[in-house]
Amino acid sequence: MTDQQQEKAVETVPEPRDTVEIPAVEPPAPAESPAAVPEPPLLPPTARQEPEQAQEPDPLPVPVKKDRRVLRAVLRWSAAVVVFAVVGAGTAYGITDMKRTDVPGLGTASDGRWDYPTLTKPPLPKGSPGPLAEANRAGSHFADLRALVLPAPKGATGDKALDGSDGWLATKVFLAEFSAADGRTELAQKLTDDGLRHIAARGWTTPDGTHTRIYLLQFDTATVADGLVSGNLAGFASPTYPVNGADSYEPDDTFPDAAKVTSVSSVPYAEVKPYGAEQIRLAFVTAGDTVAMIVQSRKGEANAVPFQQTVTLQSQLLG
Repeated sequence: MTDQQQEKAVETVPEPRDTVEIPAVEPPAPAESPAAVPEPPLLPPTARQEPEQAQEPDPLPVPVKKDRRVLRAVLRWSAAVVVFAVVGAGTAYGITDMKRTDVPGLGTASDGRWDYPTLTKPPLPKGSPGPLAEANRAGSHFADLRALVLPAPKGATGDKALDGSDGWLATKVFLAEFSAADGRTELAQKLTDDGLRHIAARGWTTPDGTHTRIYLLQFDTATVADGLVSGNLAGFASPTYPVNGADSYEPDDTFPDAAKVTSVSSVPYAEVKPYGAEQIRLAFVTAGDTVAMIVQSRKGEANAVPFQQTVTLQSQLLG
């Protein structure tokens, strides 16, 4: 083969394209035979033995546009799978260090999560510890309880019935959430016996028809708050006092442990089939001296993601 033929053969070898970076592919050692290099048509086998071709790197015949789309899709879905683990790790750094839409709910922007405003914990009085601080044995929330209620997400319509008077909700309005009259009477007595101090609340309805109600009940100590939930409100398999619209529940096993906030107790439930006109999701959250009851209902089925997102964010505000 003449020198001109050899040069022409080298020029016809396709150059590697600038495609997505594939860490696992490494160029072959110079001593290895470049058998993987595609040969031009009709070249004799001896063309592979020429020294000039032995120095050519292996081409990477990977289609550029297709692989980049595939890579981006893999990264998006991988992020959705691990998002709750990220939430669990991030809560330890405090609520002011995170964007709310980056938390749990969490998942991808198309999974039904809501667009909450950026949240900031209200300031504590000078020298006062947080509710979970070791020095705060009573678990007291020294910040204004009304400022600790999760705000409505963007696009939601507020529930004025839960605004209360100057931000404080009457106990009878909270008790009206429960379906059985004898249950309301019994629970009212327990709240009195436990020395209920305040109830702050907020409610809203999102464009998808989900109705959310959040109630924060504050007591004198964390011990009293824990006792109310574990000994009265939260039964082993279902809530002790059913709320309006649902009588049969089961523990919500779809709620990821990684979405739960450290040192804040949460007990979620979901109404079991057959539903009535709508499905109910319910959770009790305990943080220090305060108990949160979160209720979501929606015609047909109450979506899991916004429920988990709401419980996680409210837990972070209280923690």
